[in-house]
Parts: sequence; structure tokens; C-alpha cells
Amino acid sequence: MNNTEIISRMLSVMENDILPLTKKSIDSGNKIFGAAILLKSDLSLVIAGTNEETKNPLFHGEVSCLNKFWALPSKQRPKPEECLFLSTHEPCSLCLSAITWSGFDNFYYLFSYEDSRDEFSIPHDLNILKEVFNCENGNYNTNNAYWKSFYLMDLIYLEENRRTEFLNRVKKLRKSYCNISDKYQTLKDKHNIPLD
Repeated sequence: MNNTEIISRMLSVMENDILPLTKKSIDSGNKIFGAAILLKSDLSLVIAGTNEETKNPLFHGEVSCLNKFWALPSKQRPKPEECLFLSTHEPCSLCLSAITWSGFDNFYYLFSYEDSRDEFSIPHDLNILKEVFNCENGNYNTNNAYWKSFYLMDLIYLEENRRTEFLNRVKKLRKSYCNISDKYQTLKDKHNIPLD
């Protein structure tokens, strides 16, 4: 698969699989983060998940997706190295570790830590990386012995033929995520989530 196919498919999964789950989850007081796992071979969806922190504060979007993945019957569950991992937002330190411990050799994300902090009013990813790991500005090693990470916006800007189309889709996704973020912010005080 080439980057154009990967970008197009990942945006589709966010639009049609992750975002609808997240819209429902927001009503229960959960944050806006979600994830999906796709097969490398044909980009088919294996599983999608969203944040479920109201059940357990450790159930971030990526962790919830991983829980669903590992709950699949072993005969139906592909090996992690056969998959692409998609996160709506750049994974926090908990989720970086969960992806690593689960054996995935990659992950892709659309919204950066700065987006989470500035547009979605959730600053904890950058704060924890700085305070706990002394990692300024979220500058973890994005290409390491365990995995490579890919920022979809970087890949989109490399596209010449479909860049405008992809940027328009991202603009719509950003608007949708801003809307559900606003809803989350108005509901979060009703729920007992650490680091809301």
C-alpha cells in the first residue's frame, strides 16, 4: 500500500468508524480520543474503539481499542506486526506504552499533542511527558527499536495530487472533533475522571 491509499483509508476509518463511537461515548462523559487497527495487507478494519474512562481511567481510546483487539478469538486476531495502528490523537505516555507492549511496530495519528492541548483543552499528554519523563514539548523518539510513528498531516503535505481533498477532509474532521470536544468540556464536571 502506498501513502495515498493509507491516508485515504485512515481518514475514512476516522470518519465512519471511530467518530460515531466517540460521539456516543461523549454522552457518558468520556474524552474525544479513539483508535482503530487495520490490516496492512488490504487496509481492512480489524477493530475500532474509543475512550471509556468513565469505566476505568486507564481505558483511553487506544487502550480500549487494544482491549477489544486482544479479546478477539485468537484464530480471528491477526498478529500485531500484520497491522497498522491508527490513533485519532497523538498517543499519551500510557498509550505509547500500551502500543509498545502489545507488539505493534507502527502507529499513525491525525491530531498532535499541541492540538489536544490548544484546540481540545486537554493538556495532560504534554504535561505528563514533561513532568514525569522530562520530555520537553512531547519530543519522544518517534522512530525507535519498537515502532515508527507517522503524523498524518506530514504525510498529507507530501501528497501533490490529493492534498487538497485530504486537507478538506481533515478540516471536516477537525470541526467534528471540536464540536464533540466542546460537548465533553461541558459534561466533564458531572463525571469523576482523574485528569479531566
